[in-house]
Amino acid sequence: MKLPTSYLSDKPRSAVRFMIVGFSGSILQTWFFMAALWALGQPEKGLTLYYVAFAIGFILEMIPNYLMSNYYTFGTRPNKKNAGGFLLSRAINIVVQFCLLPLMIRLLPSWRDDYISLLVIFIGGVINYFICLIFFKKKKE
Repeated sequence: MKLPTSYLSDKPRSAVRFMIVGFSGSILQTWFFMAALWALGQPEKGLTLYYVAFAIGFILEMIPNYLMSNYYTFGTRPNKKNAGGFLLSRAINIVVQFCLLPLMIRLLPSWRDDYISLLVIFIGGVINYFICLIFFKKKKE
């Protein structure tokens, strides 16, 4: 059985699959973030523990995201080059997210934590896709 994305050409297929993996990763990261907030006793927005909870969600979500990026999104196998590229893209991503998080907290003070988290993760994810395109390339057959 072919997946619906199998009928797309390479570039659109990888973009759609990246969105699927990114959406599931965003949900997973937000779930880990909310669980960490709960475990830390619901720290105030902007306090260090709030950012610690956000980082916990980010880190725990990386492993399934890397595996899905390889096998599903880009059709590659894990290797040193794409692992390094993935870590670089995630490092840039966490900097972007940590810069956006306080900005979104100020701009959207009435929004719930999980909504702010998803918005920040989404913006970081778009940037992440274009960085990953550089490192996740199939070898010519």
